[in-house]
Amino acid sequence: MQALNIISAEHRGMWRLTTALESIARDMHQSGADAPAEVIAMMLDYLGSYIGQMHHPKEDAYLFRILRERSPQAVADIDMLQSEHFAEAQQLASLHSTALAVARGERAARPAFFESLDSFIDHTRKHIRHEETTVMPLAREVLTEEDWREIDAAFLNNDDPLFGANAKAEFAELRANLVRLAPDPVGLGGAPAAITPQAPAAGAKVLEIKGLTSHYGRIQALRGVDIEVREGQLVALVGANGAGKTTLLRTLSGVQPATGGSISLHGRDITQQSPDKRVRGGICQVPEGRQVFGPMSIEDNLRLGGYTRPRGDIEGDLARMYELFPILKEKRHLPAGTLSGGQQQMLAMARALMGRPRLLLLDEPSMGLAPLLVEEIFRIVKNLKTQGITILLVEQNAHAALAIADVGYVIETGSIILSGPGPELLENEQVKAAYLGM
Repeated sequence: MQALNIISAEHRGMWRLTTALESIARDMHQSGADAPAEVIAMMLDYLGSYIGQMHHPKEDAYLFRILRERSPQAVADIDMLQSEHFAEAQQLASLHSTALAVARGERAARPAFFESLDSFIDHTRKHIRHEETTVMPLAREVLTEEDWREIDAAFLNNDDPLFGANAKAEFAELRANLVRLAPDPVGLGGAPAAITPQAPAAGAKVLEIKGLTSHYGRIQALRGVDIEVREGQLVALVGANGAGKTTLLRTLSGVQPATGGSISLHGRDITQQSPDKRVRGGICQVPEGRQVFGPMSIEDNLRLGGYTRPRGDIEGDLARMYELFPILKEKRHLPAGTLSGGQQQMLAMARALMGRPRLLLLDEPSMGLAPLLVEEIFRIVKNLKTQGITILLVEQNAHAALAIADVGYVIETGSIILSGPGPELLENEQVKAAYLGM
């Protein structure tokens, strides 16, 4: 039934886009601004292409076709959904036209635009709810194992010219550009970054944690934690609030003392090493809540991140950060406190990268960000991994973290209760029930 997971993931992405559209339109309505309408038109273009080329064809050709054959009960619902598919395309075309009119400054088009957008968002969400609550449960109930093999094979066919790997990559890049162009706080409001993937294989052990314990007074926060991170890996640690995730990162950084067990970095015991020596040894952390220095300029924040580097390397490192995060270059002379939440997260990550980390610790990078920005943050994290940066990612957003992780660990009340490849943990029933709401 992997096809249903793919459909649900696509539904979540579409829902997030409707939320972003709603937020931008609300700000336009309140401020009277016209400029974001162009971004909305781009979003509608993306949605129309994605739904028409990627989402609906798979459903129509495989899931809906086979479900029709197996269940007379499903026919009426499928007919309704497919008629909505057709109506949705017409609605999008009309809405796109009015969005462009508003973007050109045609004030008379605004009422029709806002009304049409509200109608489209409402229609899309009702369509998703109906499919998730009626058709998909019925498919789980009536389709056979042989049916699912055929459907899953089609959905997972990366060579398919319409919705295979190449098409997915094109849409992912389009979506990332939309996020960067969308205004605050929905998007980053900047230009796209040029990132060249290298994708090295996992190598030698970078970090080895054995039997690690830590206490706050009499309260034991970590209980015999064992974790391993290899070179080039992206390892995710997920768990609920208060499970011990941040305490573990603080202990790795040397801010929180270990009361038992050991921490080794590249085979060398650093359990009792001071925080500054750990930074010089290559451990750099992006703290929870970003923690940028608000009154200082963005560039000074970045320079501070490179304080352990030779002075002659700083300018080159700065240029690299500005290439990775163009929005920071545009605003480099402004106080860091003037940045939006998403932009501050970019700055916090860039500041840590200025230290040329051998191990990058990311603590809740998605916290407090709009849904589309969360997607962009995780896209950047994944791209950093492809460049060979070894990453330990701590997150409450289990679905997003495990989806990009080579290896995942689940922590609960200070103990590791599950571990394994990230995609496998996503399918684990215990993880689904506890962290994915499934």
